[in-house]
Amino acid sequence: MAGFFGLFNYEKEGPGIEKDAPKKKTFIVFFEMLKVNFWKFIPISLVYLLISLPVLTNGLANAGITNVARNTARDKHSFGMSDLFETVRKNWKQSLIAGIVNTVLTLLMFFAGRFYYNLYIESKSFLWLAGFSITLSILLLFIFAQYYIWTMIITFDLPLVTVYKNSFKLAVANLWRNLLLGILLLLTYAVYFVVISLLPYLIVWVIMGFLAVCTLPTYRFLMIQFVAFPAIKKYMIDPYYKEHPDLDIEKRKNLGLLD
Repeated sequence: MAGFFGLFNYEKEGPGIEKDAPKKKTFIVFFEMLKVNFWKFIPISLVYLLISLPVLTNGLANAGITNVARNTARDKHSFGMSDLFETVRKNWKQSLIAGIVNTVLTLLMFFAGRFYYNLYIESKSFLWLAGFSITLSILLLFIFAQYYIWTMIITFDLPLVTVYKNSFKLAVANLWRNLLLGILLLLTYAVYFVVISLLPYLIVWVIMGFLAVCTLPTYRFLMIQFVAFPAIKKYMIDPYYKEHPDLDIEKRKNLGLLD
């Protein structure tokens, strides 16, 4: 199975963490990484948004920025922009299809939810409310599955159907962390919106809006990696290597998958 994981394609290792160094809290590590990589993340966010503009190509952007975020979260060296484009090149087929599928499914669930909600408002029937609730629950799980889809695409050599199947399983298995992540992301968006809306001058509003555009994408994907990758490691990577303990020893050590 050597080479099955796309985790081992780094051309250069980062400094890593000393073996005997005390383990820091996750949120401290997150903000330290954000601080160290702040300026590198700005052009990556802009390129991400440019690739996402046609909407149907947003899957390519998601795959590329996920690789940068995963490398950073794993404390491995990332070449930033070149890693983003290399990931897009290697995974463009699955990423493009997944992006289109996600866009279509999101629109379908949005219109279904709106349909059931309007019927409930008109008829006050709990039958329609049940339909709306089910649609909303599926949409929530679908949002949580997004945390894992792109990491699986760039990490494993799996059929896209299997990627979606495993992503929905992790959306349920890691439910409370997914919920917490969703709340934190919503709070982040709210803070950005409130701060920008309260600014008194148009020029300041434009500058802060531009800074938000430059920072939110990488902030979001980096935060997702702190939830998604540990779950993928626990439920997918570790079980495999428990059955095949002698495979990829050095590569796993270099990535921090072994003590």
